Amino acid sequence: MRRSQTSSDIALLGIYEISKILTEPVRLERLLTGVVNVMSSFLQMRLGMIVILDGAGDPEIVATAGWAGDAKGRPIETLPQAVIDRLVATATPMVVQDIANDPLFAGSAGSGGRDLKGRVSFLGVPIKADDRVLGTLTIDRVWDGGAQFRFDEDLRFLAMVANLVGQTVRLHKILAADRQRLLDERRSLEKALGDELAARGRVPTPKVGGIVGESLPVRKVLETIAIVARSNSTVLLRGESGTGKELFARAIHDLSPRKAKPFVKLNCAALPESVLESELFGHEKGAFTGALAQRAGRFEMAHGGTLLLDEIGEISASFQAKLLRVLQEGEFERVGGNRTLKVDVRLICATNKNLEEAVAKGEFRADLYYRINVVPVFLPPLRERPGDIALLARSFLDRFNRENGRKLDISGQAMDLLKSCYFPGNVRELENCIRRTATLARGSLIQHDDFACASGNCLSALLWTGHGKRAPADAVGELAAGRAVTPVLARAPAPAPTPAPSPVPARTPAAESGSATPLPSAAAAFPGGPAHGPHGPSYAPAAPGIPSAGAAPSAPRAADPQTCEHAGDGTCPALGSRLTEKDRLIDAMERTGWVQAKAARLLGITPRQIGYALKRYGVEMKRY
Repeated sequence: MRRSQTSSDIALLGIYEISKILTEPVRLERLLTGVVNVMSSFLQMRLGMIVILDGAGDPEIVATAGWAGDAKGRPIETLPQAVIDRLVATATPMVVQDIANDPLFAGSAGSGGRDLKGRVSFLGVPIKADDRVLGTLTIDRVWDGGAQFRFDEDLRFLAMVANLVGQTVRLHKILAADRQRLLDERRSLEKALGDELAARGRVPTPKVGGIVGESLPVRKVLETIAIVARSNSTVLLRGESGTGKELFARAIHDLSPRKAKPFVKLNCAALPESVLESELFGHEKGAFTGALAQRAGRFEMAHGGTLLLDEIGEISASFQAKLLRVLQEGEFERVGGNRTLKVDVRLICATNKNLEEAVAKGEFRADLYYRINVVPVFLPPLRERPGDIALLARSFLDRFNRENGRKLDISGQAMDLLKSCYFPGNVRELENCIRRTATLARGSLIQHDDFACASGNCLSALLWTGHGKRAPADAVGELAAGRAVTPVLARAPAPAPTPAPSPVPARTPAAESGSATPLPSAAAAFPGGPAHGPHGPSYAPAAPGIPSAGAAPSAPRAADPQTCEHAGDGTCPALGSRLTEKDRLIDAMERTGWVQAKAARLLGITPRQIGYALKRYGVEMKRY
């Protein structure tokens, strides 16, 4: 009795460990290999093997444990085809007490049991699912006289393992077929899109309310969604934050046959998992504390229409499994309920997350990824459609005027300033900039100086460059942080006539030879002294490029009320650190969030000249 209890406990523990392995989200081959390895820990076996057959009855997957690395041939050669055929045909377990004397194993690699001390026994069971044999599970054991085995207990354990493996294989085959069907559907849609574009020459760009833009990237997206909207296929909108994913989702709904039905949206990242489940599926009265009445979920509300799930990449792994069932079967139960509800919903998902990377890291289910990524639509960031900045700016200004009863307009110089900005926050940041400037505008015409970036107070620069960190002894850092800098410099003699502006920074003989170049003195860096611009004192560099680094430091001067106290030791805050021209260029770009127009203002040159300088020094632009 004690030995029977011990065997049962070992078998139960083995089944528990194997079930844990079979629930891992990895490839089927790795799952089966893990199962055989666990079996070797609970059964005294020489060789264990799981063989999964394809539709023609040939081995498709072979997972083994106990196979010696220096053995000749392949592991499958130890299992004769006649044994596999018998297990599949009879669908019943099979026991061979000595494979050396059994004709089924004659001539196979497994008959090498004659060379071992003791006879080799064989046990095999079919792997079944829904009364269909999917493969075989077999083990070999060596009878050396020191171990005691019972075939009935071993066959019972192998049958339980085979049942778990069969269900897992069946689910993997279903998911693989479903994935292939979705890929085929995606290819057919892409082919239909290409054929229709080729047949019609060009699909007319649909007019969609709320979407402003005439650039080529926007027209391509609108042409794509005009074709996709005709079907019920799931759409995945991808793009950076602030590119207008909700507007394009609304456009798909409005252009589809479901436009008369509800359009329901939900931000998955805004709610915790417990609340998110109730929001999507609804709940019954008394399902949890505070559930005072029955409530329909978003899936029910969107029946017959379209449901937008924004930030789909932020949902937890456990909720991904619940969502997958709804997407596959179109049915669900309310929280706290037992009645299955069926819905007809066109699903649109949106995310700014790299889902492929999340799948590789195991953070996002691969089966859910293929379910929602049927037709991906990539929305262009604002930097790839600069021609739309003016249209968007005027649209936002018109909306502000209507809401506030104003009649503001924007000047040409102010519009040129907007076109030169990078806008890492895309359309949302542009709208924020327009509304803030319009609110603070003193006159009826928004000028260049009304924008925060014209005075170094751009919120984007502070956000993308370390929240306004500064080095107190660096004038460029002070300017980038939006603080005024008024250095008192030594008076310099009248400057010589300056040659015509060069599109690139001037090169000195020292720079040409590649040697280190000393920083210029205050007088050399700012010839002629301060010149008053529209925003206070400004200093023009010696050349229209980046301040030249070829002049030698000035000699110490006698004390003079008009002389900077640091002019003699080369530590003047207005001069910054001892940097080369390339270092000075990179430093200015980093402090202004890699916005060329703002870096140009800090260096006292034009955006076009700083563009030439970036190409000249081979500086690669950084994107945030």
